[in-house]
Amino acid sequence: MARRKIIAGNWKMNMTPSQAVALCDTLKDLVVTDEADVVYCVPAIDIIPVVEAVKGTNVEVGAENLYFEDKGAYTGEISAEMLVDAGVKYVIIGHSERRDYFKECDCLLNKKVKQALKAGLIPILCCGESLEQREMGVTMDWIRLQIKSDLTGVTADQVKGMVIAYEPIWAIGTGKTATTEQAQEVCKGIRDCIAEIYDTDTAQAVRIQYGGSVNAGNAAELFAQPDIDGGLVGGASLKADFGKIVNYK
Repeated sequence: MARRKIIAGNWKMNMTPSQAVALCDTLKDLVVTDEADVVYCVPAIDIIPVVEAVKGTNVEVGAENLYFEDKGAYTGEISAEMLVDAGVKYVIIGHSERRDYFKECDCLLNKKVKQALKAGLIPILCCGESLEQREMGVTMDWIRLQIKSDLTGVTADQVKGMVIAYEPIWAIGTGKTATTEQAQEVCKGIRDCIAEIYDTDTAQAVRIQYGGSVNAGNAAELFAQPDIDGGLVGGASLKADFGKIVNYK
């Protein structure tokens, strides 16, 4: 099965609304492609101006988080309905920074995945191991636990439309990158895990990104791997070089 590449920028807590619009303008002509889906996952305050700024382009907008309830007394949170109404298509769930800094557990992330799917959003579900876990040889044990927990109660048809991002925590924002072989090995392991939970068709349909210090220099080699369907790009998505990542061939 030929899976369409998806290259998403995770802006994290960067870019004021005016800066966000300026970045969209800078990237507008650089990220044009017919060969991949391009997504900007932006801070909540930037969503509406970015949705406006990318109208008429090939770029879709994603959020960096959401809450698992429809509405209510949850000060500071943002609902799936709000995101959809604002023009958002994708949402990052379970980024390592959310898991670590904000102590989001798999039971919580499972609720978020289901809430996103219920609203028609496409989850970009993140998973990954720490350096200590890799050195202990439990990388796939840990990631399989995350995947199985986060997808509990999610149907095969729903998973087929999702995106899973493998992000080795030790390679995020450090300048370190998993070798191509390491990245491919884990992404294949994730696909095998999906096949085990569901079936081969589901595993072949789901798109799996690599998300650890992707840059213009390593994108082509990473994205050429059979089980890597694009990237979740951090710091490099805030620069003109993001265009080189999108047009990696």
